[in-house]
Amino acid sequence: MALRRVIAWVGVWVGAAALVAAVSSLLVVSRPPAPTTLVSIGVAGRVNSTPWVAATGSFVAVVWGASVTGATDVFVAVSRDAGQTFSEPVQVNAVQGEAKLGGEFPPRVALVSRDGASDPEIAVLWTARGDTTAIKSARSRDGGRTFETPVMLQSPGAPGQRGWPALALDQQGTAHAIWLDHRGMAAGATHAPHQKTDAVYDGVAMAQKSGLYYASTGNTPASERELAKGVCYCCKTTLVVAPDGAIHAAWRHVYPGNLRDMASIVSRDGGRTFSEAVRVSEDGWAISGCPDDGPAMAVDQMGAVHMVWPTTIDGAEPEGALFYSSSPDGVRYATRTRVPTLGQGKPTHPQIVVNPNGRMMVAWDEFTDGMRVAMAREVKVRPGQPVAFGPVVRLTPAGPSTYPVLAATSAGILAVWTTGGDAPAVAARTIPWQ
Repeated sequence: MALRRVIAWVGVWVGAAALVAAVSSLLVVSRPPAPTTLVSIGVAGRVNSTPWVAATGSFVAVVWGASVTGATDVFVAVSRDAGQTFSEPVQVNAVQGEAKLGGEFPPRVALVSRDGASDPEIAVLWTARGDTTAIKSARSRDGGRTFETPVMLQSPGAPGQRGWPALALDQQGTAHAIWLDHRGMAAGATHAPHQKTDAVYDGVAMAQKSGLYYASTGNTPASERELAKGVCYCCKTTLVVAPDGAIHAAWRHVYPGNLRDMASIVSRDGGRTFSEAVRVSEDGWAISGCPDDGPAMAVDQMGAVHMVWPTTIDGAEPEGALFYSSSPDGVRYATRTRVPTLGQGKPTHPQIVVNPNGRMMVAWDEFTDGMRVAMAREVKVRPGQPVAFGPVVRLTPAGPSTYPVLAATSAGILAVWTTGGDAPAVAARTIPWQ
């Protein structure tokens, strides 16, 4: 059992040199909040990676993939103390070794409170291998102790490959899901339509063979349907439900000129219809291939949408960057604001979360000190003032860390990520507010 608790990440250091190195790494990030307990989550004897996290109050659910000899399964562990300790992992998928996961397409987990129940209902979404890839979902109604038989969201016999799903639960318990679907190129390999070859390449035309699909399960189930064509196939998608029930979705779209910008849609009738897609920002990034790096969204208690995404700033030496924008309705987005990072390498894989009081944090990973390292910082949005940012928090005391994900708990912001090295693991820690 690899589920263990590592006491106080600054803990007990052996030797003065190690202490100096640890202090130096903290000074780099400009007085971050005090570090908290570091928790390791995983299944013994397996490689643990690709986490996602959801929380409500002090209840937390972490989902991830655990692999052995090339086969991957989906596991969930829950915490009832805001992420300080976790339960034994529980396997979610019924078909052994079927999970097809990656940093940009991890399994997803979402929670919804239930009347008269102490624990929320848990929904999990993942991509599964087979003759064609499948999008599957399963639920737990007993706090993560057991999961019901998984259901498949795409139509039976749907050809081709699909993945990069996102999940959100509404207050009625309906699970809404989106994913990128490649059935228009069923005869080709998964990524081939979006990669440049020696032939004349038309990224816009190729992208028309890939689509954004939607389906729902639960109280108001809806069969799959295509919402948009022209998606950038291997960038993660994002989906949130606002307090008023509005469903917001976003993805990287391929626009004329092979420009790969963020697109957003909204449904105000429970997913029965969606608005026309809007372009969040015209970033001007043209690339003959998929960046493998998509957007992230969060929604606050007033229903405003907050988005963060990666792009490239053109110039003599193109520069990778993260940007933030917000919208009161998911249709009109504010002019983008650059998220300050360490500036030592291309920042990637951004995430964003808003707590019930409206405090917001972003996370990403970035190449620094010879490795990719997960970072986070607060985003401060005040009426009539420019967007501001808190100090950068380095999530790990040492070693690589990638693909951070975030959830707001009663204790602060819980960050979960994949560690590096020969035996990757899933780690978590709480970032207290300053």
